[in-house]
Amino acid sequence: MDTAQLELSDQTDQATQRLLDRGRVITDQDLRAPSLLPGWTRAHVLAHVARSADAMRNLLIGVRTGRARPAYASAEAREAAIEYGAGLRPEELMADLAASAMALRTVARQLPDDRWQVPVRAPGSDSFPAAELLTRRLVEVELHHCDLGAGYGPADWPAAFAAMELPEPMRSQREERLGYLGRPQPGLTPPRPPAPWNPGRPLPGSWLGKR
Repeated sequence: MDTAQLELSDQTDQATQRLLDRGRVITDQDLRAPSLLPGWTRAHVLAHVARSADAMRNLLIGVRTGRARPAYASAEAREAAIEYGAGLRPEELMADLAASAMALRTVARQLPDDRWQVPVRAPGSDSFPAAELLTRRLVEVELHHCDLGAGYGPADWPAAFAAMELPEPMRSQREERLGYLGRPQPGLTPPRPPAPWNPGRPLPGSWLGKR
């Protein structure tokens, strides 16, 4: 990874930890409540983020080996996997989310520098360089954290992410979430802050072991 890619990876690490910190205080009842995405509960959103990490990891493995792999076996398999994840208990779902994020991170960090320009194709998109997956993952984690409707919104985005130059459709997707500002949010019942942590100390459920 070059310097810019490492910076994107670090931003994604931090965004992922924020999502996990938030997710660990969501009760089973609140997980089954509607998210801000029509037709999806909060559990569906988190399961989607986990399965998307698997999909991106599949693409990077294909890049590394030189044998292209699809992001998902099929559209039906993708939907079934999200439904399955959405039915998990809170602790199981958060462990799944953490494990999938770490697996993607590991493959990305080990990818040879000369492979990042290999084209890949995600469902519903034209081909793009594998390096763009780093941006796509950061965008996905930040936007879907907002979609939970659990106390994190566009006003909480780091300045670097809010000002980041994004290609389409990511730019429009980020702009759509700005519509959450000033709109009543469902929140958690009762309201709860993210799970507390102590800098530099092991944190149960932390995907890196330390924050």
